This record gives sequence, structure tokens and C-alpha cells, in this order.
Amino acid sequence: MGRFDSHFRMDEKDVEEYARLRLSLFKDSGPLEVREIGDGNINYVFRVADRERGISAIIKHADRGTRSGSRILGFDRNRIEAEILKLEGELAPGLAPQVYDYDPVMACVAMEDLSDHRILRYALIDREIFPRLAQDMASFVARTTVPTLDMVMAPEEKKVLVQRYTNPALCAITEQLVYTEPYTNRPGRTKVFPPNAEFMGQELFADMELRLEVAKLKYSFMNDAQALIHGDLHSGSIFVKIDSTKVIDPEFAYFGPIGYDLGNFLGNLCFARVRAQAAAPQDEKTEAFLAWIDGCMVETVDRFSELFLELFAEKAVDPMGRTPGYAKWLLDRILSDTAGVAGLEMIRRIVGVAQVRDIAGIEDAGIRASAERVLVLAAKRFIVDRDTHRRGKDYLATLVE
Repeated sequence: MGRFDSHFRMDEKDVEEYARLRLSLFKDSGPLEVREIGDGNINYVFRVADRERGISAIIKHADRGTRSGSRILGFDRNRIEAEILKLEGELAPGLAPQVYDYDPVMACVAMEDLSDHRILRYALIDREIFPRLAQDMASFVARTTVPTLDMVMAPEEKKVLVQRYTNPALCAITEQLVYTEPYTNRPGRTKVFPPNAEFMGQELFADMELRLEVAKLKYSFMNDAQALIHGDLHSGSIFVKIDSTKVIDPEFAYFGPIGYDLGNFLGNLCFARVRAQAAAPQDEKTEAFLAWIDGCMVETVDRFSELFLELFAEKAVDPMGRTPGYAKWLLDRILSDTAGVAGLEMIRRIVGVAQVRDIAGIEDAGIRASAERVLVLAAKRFIVDRDTHRRGKDYLATLVE
């Protein structure tokens, strides 16, 4: 492919030529429309379209470092993402985009274009309802993690995969942004909304009981190679339409606690619920949305629990894993981690550097300050009392009390 035989950071013009040469999808195409649509700090994301033929694809392109130049990450995350997307597509059919190509030289993953879907975060901000979301997400987390659990996967095979999907550069980002910086108030690494400065000082930075529990959760994240997880399952990594759910961006994937995935998703549902309650017009649309998202939260947890036990009973091969009571013990550990991580996600998105539009985008300062306080107090309960959150209704009770 000539000049694409060694890596360089591509722009839109380069990607047009690259797509035509690399992807059979475009081999008979005339002019291609290419637009860079990435809004994160890690990769470059291009939508490539042949408008005449009505076909398109996404090309996700990695450079050696972040877009801001603040970190050197290397290219292995790109391989991990391509392989995990394919694996997720096999384990949870229909819930991940189709991968067309992976190019290790140019560090590119080409995949299905989801232009007919919406990013879940923005759909929830608009109070849109997706009746199958809870079922799809419970299924996605259970079906993509149970097969790589100990007692299910042969230990020799699992240890090989743990090595293959060790992801130190991106795990380090999580360990800092989620498990450390929101509790140490490091200058330049926290972003406290000024009206809540005193509140956050007392409720977060000075709370040593909370900090101890977060330290325990951090230890689990760093050491518990429970299953192969997505690693970044927030509402910006999920595309939706009324009859479809697609999970993208598994570049943070590694072997870690299953509750990290499920908890991230639940924490983002909490953002949407609190925003709608606090900042949306109190009309029939909001009333219907709140009723749906409450049910979504409950159904996600409870359906995951049911499906986890079903899949474990079906797939476990180790006789010790089939001991009566073992699967329930393991599920309780996962659900405890889930509650803790939901709290971590909520706190880090409020005072950390990677904030979300659900809350940071509330224009009225008083309403935003109140919403942040509601979320932080609930998040603390999720973390400190994580062993008491076993059912979906437990999350709802903590959030709305």
C-alpha cells in the first residue's frame, strides 16, 4: 500500500486514500466523504461514506500518544479493541458493531457505521426511552464475562488470555482518574464546581472512611483478574435506537472485576435520572422517562443476576465451581463490586477531570449544585454500604430517598 507501509498520523485526506486501498467495501467507489468525528482525547475517529452507493464505515485510528500529547500509550490498545469487539460480537450477538478490518501497521480498526443510532448519553439527556436497554445491557455484561471466569474457562487457557489482554497503559489511566484523583484533591486533577467547594471538601476529600473503602476497591481493580471486561462501559460507549443496542470502545479491556462494567453502566443511569428529576421540564415526557429509567435500573441488576446464575450453571466445568452455593457467593462479590463502582463513577464524573454533560451541562448553577450533592451522597452509600446493594430496588432506594 505504498506510503501506508509504516505508521504516521493520518488526516481526512489520508484516510480517504487509505479506505479506498484497504477496505473492499469501497473498492468500486467514486469520491468518498471523510469526516473526523472523534470527541475524546485518545483516538482519531473518521466516518467514511460513499453517498452515491449509500455505504459507510468508521475508521478508528490510533497515534502513539493521546490527542493532547499528555500521555504515550503505544498501539497495543488498538489491537485489544479490535480483538475484543470481535469476541463481544461472538459472545453477545447483535450487541457490538461488526469489525471489517484491523491494521496493526497504521493502528486502525474499521467497523460498522452506527449513524442510524444515537449515543446513549445524549439520548438520555433528551429523555428518550429505550424499552430493551436493560435487557440488552444485562445480557451484554453477563454473556461477555461469564465465559472467561475461573471454573468456566480452563486455567491454562485463561492465564494465556490474561497475558494477551494485559493493558497497563489504559489501566493506569483508570487507576488514577477513577480510584485516586477524586479523593486526593490533587491540584489540577480535580474540577470542583465552586458552589459545592465546601460540600466536596467535607464529604469527599476529608472523609477517611470513604477513602479507605475506595482504596479497597482500587486493590480489587488492580488484582482481581476475574473475567475479561470491557473496562469503560459508560453511556458514551453505548449506541442505541429503539430496537438496537451496540456497545463500542473496548480499548480499556483487561481481566478485572465484572462489577466494574455493570457498575459503570448503573452510575450513568443515575446521572440521567437525577438530571431529569432536577433540570428537565416537569411534564408528561419527564414523568414517563423517570418511570422508565427507574425500571431500567432495577431490571438491569436483577436480570444480570438471573442470567449470570443461568450461564454459570450451564458453562462451569470445574467440579468445585459446581459446588452448591458457589455461584451465589461469586455473584454476591460481583454485586458488591458493582455498587462500589457505580459510586466511583458518579464521584469521578463530578469532581474529576473527565466530567459529563448530564451534570456539567446543567445551566442553572443552583440546580447543578443540588444535583451534584444528591449524586455524591448516593455514591458514598453505594461505596461504603456496597454489600447491601444486591437488587435493583436497592439502588433506587438509595438514589431517591
